[in-house]
Amino acid sequence: MSNQQDTIYMARALKLARRGTYTTQPNPRVGCVLVKHNEVIAEGWHIRAGQGHAEVEALRKTSDAAGATAYVTLEPCSHFGRTAPCAEALVKAKVARVVIAMQDPNPQVAGKGIALLKSAGIEVICGVLEAEAQEINQGFIQRMLHAKPYVLSKLAMSLDGRTAMASGESKWITSPEARQDVQSLRAAASAILTGVGTVLADDPSMNVRLENTDVEQPLRVILDSNLKTPVSAKLLSLAGHSLILTCSEDSLKISALQKAGAEVVTLAKNKQGRLDLAAVLQYLAEQQVNDVLVEAGSTLNGALMEQGLIDECVVYMAPCLLGASARGLFDMPGMTKMADKKQLEVLDVRKVGVDIKVRFKVRK
Repeated sequence: MSNQQDTIYMARALKLARRGTYTTQPNPRVGCVLVKHNEVIAEGWHIRAGQGHAEVEALRKTSDAAGATAYVTLEPCSHFGRTAPCAEALVKAKVARVVIAMQDPNPQVAGKGIALLKSAGIEVICGVLEAEAQEINQGFIQRMLHAKPYVLSKLAMSLDGRTAMASGESKWITSPEARQDVQSLRAAASAILTGVGTVLADDPSMNVRLENTDVEQPLRVILDSNLKTPVSAKLLSLAGHSLILTCSEDSLKISALQKAGAEVVTLAKNKQGRLDLAAVLQYLAEQQVNDVLVEAGSTLNGALMEQGLIDECVVYMAPCLLGASARGLFDMPGMTKMADKKQLEVLDVRKVGVDIKVRFKVRK
């Protein structure tokens, strides 16, 4: 089969993988296409953790995969988890060839699936549309390789770079279309992260509101060093799970918040007596959180950016002006000279309603 055909069928497998964008957490998004005699005989994708992996979903849709080529967006697993090894399933099905987009960064797999296929006499090609495959699983890859989730900060601002009036009033800078677009960012995240200041100022819901869409509600995470979150906070009573991370050991406050529906976890404090942000992200990675969406004010965003903990920003820019006294995007008092500037790379620009949506990669 030609390289062009391999690319075409892998592109189809990647399209299938994206169908699991909102539901596979903490697992990666994976798609599989089975091709025989230049025709697609079956296809599948991983829908939800605990359910069949993409290869198994595709194989169960055909009674004869012998001699076929399997196009898989991620190296087939070789270990028993909640499901049986996919590499073994492909061997038993007697496929002749497996084309893989990228090797699995999970140390439990990491080349072992490829080795198993090759030992069974199956031809294996790896690296077809690898960059595209990496993009749809950035969080999973980063968690596996660096024990840190992929952090994306969502920001809404005026043309003069302001996110709220000096009083804290911020509803609404952007259009209804932009605010609806944010729901897809939330749905794709493992967790939505904010600071207690935002909870006190806005009493946000921090949940996904997408109609007619299969979505796993992301974990809601509040950073609250001194346990100022009120037990009446709206997000504590909503469907899904709310986690408060703190460095306080006030047992009465902890008990009250737990009764209100929150999980409260105490982490070590930094030299300033506040939560250590790097430790926060490490803890979330240990909870199998792949992707974190930050929806917070300038203080938390500034601290995360100063410490190099933000990987990407999505900024919704509204055609309005809020003035010099309004609040900015990032509070970074440690930056005093041009050499301190944070360099960003523009990934995408598009219009959403009357607003402009810009995606930035943060250069490390």
